[in-house]
Order: sequence, then structure tokens, then C-alpha cells
Amino acid sequence: MEDSTTRRRVAACSENAWCRAVPGGTGTGILAISSTAAPNLPQLQNALHKLQNSHPVLKSKLHYNPTSSTFSFLTSSTPFVQLKMFGSSETSKFLNDQNAHNNGNISISPFQILLERELNDNTPWRNLQSSGDGTADILFVNLYEVGLGKWVAIFRLHVAVCDRTTAVSLLEELLVLIKSGGGGGGDKKEEVELGLEDLVPRNLSKKPLLARGLNLLSHSVNSMRLTNLKFKDVKSARRSQLARFQINQTETHKILSECKLRGLKLSSVLVAAGLVAAHSSGGHGFDRHHRKYGIITLVDCRRFLEPPLTSHDFGFYHAAIFNSYTVRGGEDLWELAKKVSTTLEASKNSNKHFTDMSDLNFLMCRVVENPSLTTSGAMRTSLMTIFEDTVFDNSGEMQKDINIDDYIGCASIHGIGPSAAVFDTVRNGRLDCVCVYPSPLHSREQMEALLSNMKALLVKG
Repeated sequence: MEDSTTRRRVAACSENAWCRAVPGGTGTGILAISSTAAPNLPQLQNALHKLQNSHPVLKSKLHYNPTSSTFSFLTSSTPFVQLKMFGSSETSKFLNDQNAHNNGNISISPFQILLERELNDNTPWRNLQSSGDGTADILFVNLYEVGLGKWVAIFRLHVAVCDRTTAVSLLEELLVLIKSGGGGGGDKKEEVELGLEDLVPRNLSKKPLLARGLNLLSHSVNSMRLTNLKFKDVKSARRSQLARFQINQTETHKILSECKLRGLKLSSVLVAAGLVAAHSSGGHGFDRHHRKYGIITLVDCRRFLEPPLTSHDFGFYHAAIFNSYTVRGGEDLWELAKKVSTTLEASKNSNKHFTDMSDLNFLMCRVVENPSLTTSGAMRTSLMTIFEDTVFDNSGEMQKDINIDDYIGCASIHGIGPSAAVFDTVRNGRLDCVCVYPSPLHSREQMEALLSNMKALLVKG
């Protein structure tokens, strides 16, 4: 419902693409926190209201207009968020129910089981289009009691308003508010409430009409020639699952030092490790058969926009750069990483993240509507999606002070997306890589083996 104080903004091109993707299973953002103490509900509610006052987009509802087939954000003047709390008996039932989805014999923790449950819950947004002229909240918060004194808090957000930078800043600000007992902060800000396309400098996004048409044709044709990670089950209903690996401080320091020495970002090395691991897992080994793989790199565009934005401007302000790489087996990890880095830099220098933006969003929507356009109807756009910049988090002491023992930020991808979406963080000197993948298109054993291979390559390298 709208009133005189509610502001309406029609979703921009990238936001609209996410709104169309989420009902199919891609674009449910999750921030999951594991705690060793029961939550202080009034304090948490107060902190969330302050966050919503600081970032009006968190006070929005998503609205779909069936007449015009458009999505809009309705932003209220007052903060609101509904906290749902599940006791130990309800949580146990959820854990038992979710275990039924765990294909394979790999045991996973209650924390991960609950995270995957929320990762696959897009009900409010899925029902939005089918219910006619309705609205749905942008933010949901659920609290689960998983044992004596142990709790899991999960924040579920629509990716149209929450990219990775937003999720990281949300966690940072939330921790500060909780540590201060809910006092301070939460001042209303004149936050830029515009979509990405509305802020891109015109000279950076220009592309001739013929070039745009050729680019769309090129993406469509070449995507059919890319090598995919082996599909296990292309017929069953899909859901997002998670795999993870961590590397100790000593080995992480060595990897980062080598990156600095060679002038590389960690993301380039992770891509190289992923390419080599995927090629060997496909049974190609060292047969010198050339295979081409697609990689999508997500670039945070905030600093390039007019006006420039900061990490505390919430919304979705990432753009995708698609590149393909040929692998034949036997490549040196660091040489391949250098090739990945050089290719990405050339793409950025030619403003590919802006000039290709509308083309990729258009193709994304077409694939959502016509899954058969992709191999086996699998809707896989690439082997891997990765963020250009790694998150460095040194808030471990603060997290200990407020009884947080673990957290994970990620998003669902089992609709349209890659075979592996990588969310990498260096936490207090340790590399922590979370990988989200579509199941049973890929099995848990398959993805655990892929990540194990990647980890071995990184440590050995």
C-alpha cells in the first residue's frame, strides 16, 4: 500500500533483470551469522531500524505492475522489519527436512543446512508476479535456535538491492550497532536512490547499434561452444547448495605475497585454479585437447559513476564482464593467472563492463524465458562467476566480543547462472572461499572435489 510519504522508483535495467531472474532461483542474497549466545531481540530490532533509516532502500517493498510488466521499489518513510524466531524443536524439524535434499554422503553442519534452506526460499518474490498487483518485502530476518546457547541469524535480501559490497557494509554497520548496544548511528542520509544505468557516464556506455547487434549474436553463438562442467542430472528440480574451503594464515600469506610480487589480484589466481581444476575433472587431463571456458567477473562500478558512490551506498552496482579462456592442460597456474588478469584489464580499459551491460541483461532475460537456448536447458552462463575484488575482513576481535563464531555471505544461482559462483574473503589473514552451485545439476561430491583440487593448486602454487 502506498501513502503520501511513500516514494516510488521504477527498477533500472540491471535491477529489472534480477527481478525477472529471482523467481527462477537466481538472486536470493543471504547473510548468515552463527552465534554462541541468544540474540537480544529489542537490541537487534533497534539496530535493524537504524540500518533502514541510514539506507532507505532497506525500507523498500518490491512492486510488480502486471499491466506494464514493470517492477518498482516503494520506499516507506518509516523503518519496518519482521523478525521470525524458531525454537529448537522447529529448527530440528527444518534440519531433518533439509537433510532429505542433501544428495550424496557428505555431512554438512546445521549452520550450512539452515543457510541452504534460506538460500532456496524465494517464495515472496516468486509469488509476486502470479498474485497480480501486489508487493513483497526486500528484507527478511529469521533466527534459529540450533542448540543450547547456539543460534543462527539469517538475513535474506533481494539481490536487486543488495550486491556483495552492500552485504559486506551491512554486516560491518550491524556489528558496530550491536557492539554499541544499539546506541548511536542510524542517522537519515541523502542516499543516492538510483539504479546503476542512471549513474553511468554517457561517454562510457556508448556503443554503435551495429556493434550491439553483432555483440548479441556473438554472445549467443559462442556460448554454445563453451565447455561446461559435467552435468549430473539435467531433469530434476534444482536448488542452490554450498561448498567451501579455507586456507590457513601461513599459506594465505604466501599466496597474497606472490600475487603482490606479480601484480595480480587474488581473483585472477582463483579463476586460474578453477580453470585448471575444471579441465582436469572433465577427464581431459593432459591430452592437449583445447577446451574453451567462460568466466564472468563482477566489477563494483561505484567509483566510476556520476556521482561516485561509496561502499556504504546500498544497492546493486556491479557490472559483469564476460571473457573466455582456452585451456589444454598442463598450464602453469601463475602464467594462466597473468593471462586472466591481462584479459580482464583490457576489457575494463575498453569499458566493456558498461558497453556490454544492456546486452548481457537482455540475454539474461531471454534465457530466463527460454531455458532451451542453453546446453541441455541447464541455463549455465559460464563455468565460474567471481568478484574482481576480494573482501578483506579484520573484524574477528569485534565478532568474538559479540559472540559471533562464523558467517557466510552468498546468493542463489540455480536458475540462470554459472556452474560455480565464488565468494572469496580473507578473514583475519585466512582465505575463506564459499562456492554456490546448482544441485543436482552438479553433485555435492563433484563440487567438493573441484574445490579440493583448487585448494591443492593454490597451496602448491
